[in-house]
Amino acid sequence: MHSTAIFLIEFGAIILGLGLLGRFAARFQLSPIPLYLLAGLAFGQGGLLPLGTSEEFVAIGAEIGVVLLLLMLGLEYTASDLVSNLKTQYPAGLVDAAFNALPGAAAALLMGWGPVAAVVLAGVTWISSSGVIAKVMNDLGRVGNRETPVILSILVLEDLAMAVYLPIVTALLAGVGLASGSVTLAIALSVAGLVLFLAVRYGRIISRFVSSDDSEKLLLVVLGLTLLVAGIAQQLQVSAAVGAFLVGIALSGEVAEGAHNLLAPLRDLFAAVFFVFFGLHTDPASIPPVLLPALVLAVVTAATKIATGYWAAKRAGVGEKGRWRAGGTLVARGEFSIVIAGLAVSAGIEPSLGPLATAYVLILVILGPLTARYTQPIAARIAARRASASSPQPGPVNAEPEKAEVRD
Repeated sequence: MHSTAIFLIEFGAIILGLGLLGRFAARFQLSPIPLYLLAGLAFGQGGLLPLGTSEEFVAIGAEIGVVLLLLMLGLEYTASDLVSNLKTQYPAGLVDAAFNALPGAAAALLMGWGPVAAVVLAGVTWISSSGVIAKVMNDLGRVGNRETPVILSILVLEDLAMAVYLPIVTALLAGVGLASGSVTLAIALSVAGLVLFLAVRYGRIISRFVSSDDSEKLLLVVLGLTLLVAGIAQQLQVSAAVGAFLVGIALSGEVAEGAHNLLAPLRDLFAAVFFVFFGLHTDPASIPPVLLPALVLAVVTAATKIATGYWAAKRAGVGEKGRWRAGGTLVARGEFSIVIAGLAVSAGIEPSLGPLATAYVLILVILGPLTARYTQPIAARIAARRASASSPQPGPVNAEPEKAEVRD
């Protein structure tokens, strides 16, 4: 009874603290992710007040948080949308991978961490935060902008790439041989292809099977199906996250919308627990030694993300202002970077990788909303100064009305 009481006190204090941190972040229009990570650092290894009885439950909640994060991402897209994005926007996806994964891989090799850590850190620096970016675009009123479809296409392609990348990382971290790793990847690709095929051809039938007018039954069926598929995927060494993402893709229409509304509060709860859990397993004393490399890597990959968004928007025929806005919006990293780093931390491949990833995400999740807001005005100001310096009689810098600037 005593241990149960301590567990309830600890876990209740965690949830209450996360709620207060979320309210604080919302007041200043910030992402709560860095505050959740800091909370984990404060109560984890080497923190101010390490947890006791509730840590095991937090670990389970963190696993559910990853599954729900990926399920909700899958619910955002239909199979036809994914196929269309693959056909039309794959060059942008290739540029995104080259510009943003290579700096992470190069940094790991320069620090002497080895090829496996290089593959992991490449993923950490590659994938943007869909959650943070979606919130930023909504807060800035840019959902209807011309560059928004380009941004969403890149995010979709990154999510799809995870269905291939995560099984590779899982196999590498498990230390399996080339043959076993190839089998794992083949299984992952086969499962992903099968799910996409079933979703395109039989999506309505699947959604009709899951559908229910009773919100309680819909919640139980979708959540149960997701956890079941995620568990089977994990057993096959494919990744529970990929299994959950594919379940989300397979559901469409009213079922996807209803499931999204029902699961959103659960996702927010367990995702917050996940970020806390990652912080719990990072010793705050291990962050200062990697702070400088994390800062350099953050600056470099912020620039490469801006270049990626600019190029992709230019390719889509978006105007100059929209190109800069697209690049600045893509800078934020978050949930996927922590998921990838968490796999490496659990495998114990490189002690400094977890602290580096924590510091890196903290920097970019704070910097991301700022670059989304100010990249285009700063670029316009620099261009105006160059124009005035080269012209003996400069005219007005920008005669466009304010509204036209937002929708360019």
